Amino acid sequence: MADYQTWLPELRQLGVAVIAASVDTLENARKTVDVQKLAFPVGYGLDYQDISRRTGAFIEHERKILHATGFLLKPDLKIHVAAYSTGPIGRLTPNDVTAVVRSATQKETQGAKPC
Repeated sequence: MADYQTWLPELRQLGVAVIAASVDTLENARKTVDVQKLAFPVGYGLDYQDISRRTGAFIEHERKILHATGFLLKPDLKIHVAAYSTGPIGRLTPNDVTAVVRSATQKETQGAKPC
């Protein structure tokens, strides 16, 4: 999440709101926010099985966690891009997000219909 914090000014300039959520307890989520100095909302206490059913996120039953799952939503809140990870790699990066948003914005200004 620290990488999103670093990119937050640029993301906001592009009109992107960053939101994170976790199965962590409130106490652990607050520690993450404090340690990484996050300035965007971080949800906590998600039910990993429920979220997996709803989103398709991969889970690890032993640790009762969700693997990283990222969504870039369009202004109408429909999913534009989704990234599902089964381990420590394969995440939707802030660089990916800015590239996709810039591309969509450029197409829109050129008269193409956005995705």
